Amino acid sequence: MKNNGISRRTFLSQGGSCLAAGSLLGSIGQLGSLNAYAQDAGDYRALVCILLAGGADSFNMLVPAGSAEYSEYASVRADIALPQSTLLPLDGSTQNGKKLGLHPGLTELQGLYSSGDIAWLANTGPLVEPTTPQALAQGSARLPLGLYSHVDQIAHWQTGTPDRRIGSGWGGRMADLMQSTNTNPNISMSFSLSGRNLYQAGVQTQQYSINADEGGAPQLMGTGQDEPIPARIKAIESMYNANYRNPMRRTYLKVFNGALAANAEFSAAMTGVAGGSTVFPSDELGAAMNMITRTIAARDTLGMQRQSFLVVYGGWDHHDEVINAQSAMLPSLSQNLAAFNSAMKEQGLADQVTTFTTSDFGRTLTSNGRGSDHGWGGNHLIMGGAVNGGAVYGEYPDLALNNPLDTGRGVLMPTTASDLYFAELAQWFGISSSDLELVLPNLGRFYSVSSGQPPVGFIA
Repeated sequence: MKNNGISRRTFLSQGGSCLAAGSLLGSIGQLGSLNAYAQDAGDYRALVCILLAGGADSFNMLVPAGSAEYSEYASVRADIALPQSTLLPLDGSTQNGKKLGLHPGLTELQGLYSSGDIAWLANTGPLVEPTTPQALAQGSARLPLGLYSHVDQIAHWQTGTPDRRIGSGWGGRMADLMQSTNTNPNISMSFSLSGRNLYQAGVQTQQYSINADEGGAPQLMGTGQDEPIPARIKAIESMYNANYRNPMRRTYLKVFNGALAANAEFSAAMTGVAGGSTVFPSDELGAAMNMITRTIAARDTLGMQRQSFLVVYGGWDHHDEVINAQSAMLPSLSQNLAAFNSAMKEQGLADQVTTFTTSDFGRTLTSNGRGSDHGWGGNHLIMGGAVNGGAVYGEYPDLALNNPLDTGRGVLMPTTASDLYFAELAQWFGISSSDLELVLPNLGRFYSVSSGQPPVGFIA
């Protein structure tokens, strides 16, 4: 029998905002700018993160297309190289003399690039400090913890602290600073379509998990409209109406009731919200992007000036059959991004919503037999009306084996620290220069917040 509900434990962890244990900042008192953000709150903005979980082979997404650079690419990639004739050209994408193109499954992204709606950031990834190929070769470079490990590297992308393992993420720390820009104290600005995550975990705030189905808000098993169980509903009502003397039980009850209230409020706000006429692909990513669209459409009812979203699009750990796997998966990414871009334009919010990708890591340029292994630096895209689109930022590297950035087997050391990637997004979201290092504590190693210059330049 179908049951779309969730357990009480999962409901409590996903159903509403709660205090996060531990503090990167040492004391919540350091978040002293909260009231300033509340006073300065202006136009609506949203960040949408699409996590390509598993480690996307992004050098088969953004690909050398000119004769000389393609020959270098084809030589190192061997049986996982895309045919040159299939690459989608990117006008004006020449970088360091290299012409670049896209995987043939990214047709819609080619159009978005030409219209200036997306930009690419080449060869970015976690760095502990500015690192030279010489320091890398001499063994004197400080490297991210657990380099090439799924668990560690995906954590570094979410926390922004590759030299230590902590319990909060840079998205959560942004929410700590900016939650009071929203008039709704009951629902976090951080919406997750993929359950609990480190990226949106803050010191004071936590993500609010929603489902991609029609209702959006998670329901306790046996209490939903589809298959309500009267005895279970009565027992739960008895529990949350009880008056407990034990302080731990009272705290539990407070969180439980808060989750119930938040879900009821979210469900009510989403009633009748369609999000526009845009039709999304009929797959899991499409359902998630459609729910994000509807949640953004309900922003005024929800009392939101700021929202952040995370959706995980998994299955990118292609140790074999990378050509066939990407040919099957990349069209969904391309079509869903195009649909979402269209939906934001329909809502008149293209300039106020920025979408970006992350992943565990890039992958080896060399083949392990029709696939690739765990790597380091990779390529990512940024989409929205605020983006200086139609360009490739950062430094697209040489791909020849044993080039100075090659740490072995074509694993490329990043040339742009992910701190700079995140800092530009955080600034656009509204984080002041003086607070950037509260969000990204390692940023000062790569960027002066008083420089007056953008960290990368992909935001207008």
